[in-house]
Amino acid sequence: MSEKNLQILLASRPKGEVTPANFRLVETAIPEIGPGEVLVRNHFLSLDPYMRGRMDDAKSYAASQPLDEVMIGGTAGEVIESRNPKFAVGDKVIGMFGWQLYGKTDGSAIRKVDATHVPLSAWLGAAGMPGITAWYGLNRIIAPKEGETVVVSAASGAVGSVVGQLAKRKGCRVVGVAGGAQKCAIVVDEYGFDACVDYKAGQIYADLRAATPDGIDGYFDNVGGETLDAVLRRMNAFGRIAICGLISGYDGQAMPLQNFRSVLVNRLRIEGFIVSEHMELWPDALRELVGLVGARELKYRETIAQGLESAPEAFIGLLKGRNVGKQLVRLV
Repeated sequence: MSEKNLQILLASRPKGEVTPANFRLVETAIPEIGPGEVLVRNHFLSLDPYMRGRMDDAKSYAASQPLDEVMIGGTAGEVIESRNPKFAVGDKVIGMFGWQLYGKTDGSAIRKVDATHVPLSAWLGAAGMPGITAWYGLNRIIAPKEGETVVVSAASGAVGSVVGQLAKRKGCRVVGVAGGAQKCAIVVDEYGFDACVDYKAGQIYADLRAATPDGIDGYFDNVGGETLDAVLRRMNAFGRIAICGLISGYDGQAMPLQNFRSVLVNRLRIEGFIVSEHMELWPDALRELVGLVGARELKYRETIAQGLESAPEAFIGLLKGRNVGKQLVRLV
């Protein structure tokens, strides 16, 4: 056991792009537990785009990340000390301990998981919150029918890759949008999408039109901006759009929509959602996702940075699209 608990705090709010100077690494004492509590050694830290929004002091669906406190974040780890009868030393657990090595809880903030068939890291990705996000947006908002065309932005990412695979299992034509030829190759060759549009090629609408000859019935959006605008031009009547993220504008960039008229003309349904507001559906989603991951029928990739100190740069890389699949930090 390390003699100290390393933590990364939010030191300042970004003005535009996030920089390493917005964070501060500190050493603190390892928490001591009392009756009914458990101590967890985190093995993996999840880095997710939503964290960027929490760094701003602005009205949103959740409270802003406080300054000089541990950055918010999902974690996967192991119970190393327990005074709670519901948890034993060695139990693998998922929690929200944030950017630090150790965390303590009365047990209400963690959930035991079985890492026998599903690796511990995957409980933060395809078998965790990103996978559930994909499951909810696809099934409850887009609700695709066999033969329909579904487009997914950020298709090589932790959420988008799952959306596409689940849509393929429903018999849809699935088209991804990703940045670069390498990512597009992964989307098609590994994840089984029917086509992938490289938005960095500079002709997103023309390429999207070629890839969706019958138009678009459902769109799962992670980015907003130019991609959303291009998709609006291709939407079929009564199409459905699930808005999961708007990463193209997270650093304050403008996101004008020239084709919003399509919403009225095509009677589109557009719905934004926050997956943590639908906890009642998590068991159903997890049952399907864990089964598919365990059976190796749902494929996923991970980009793993080593050591807590690497978290700020890894997070910045995530916002810039440098990762493939789920971005994690290994803490052991």
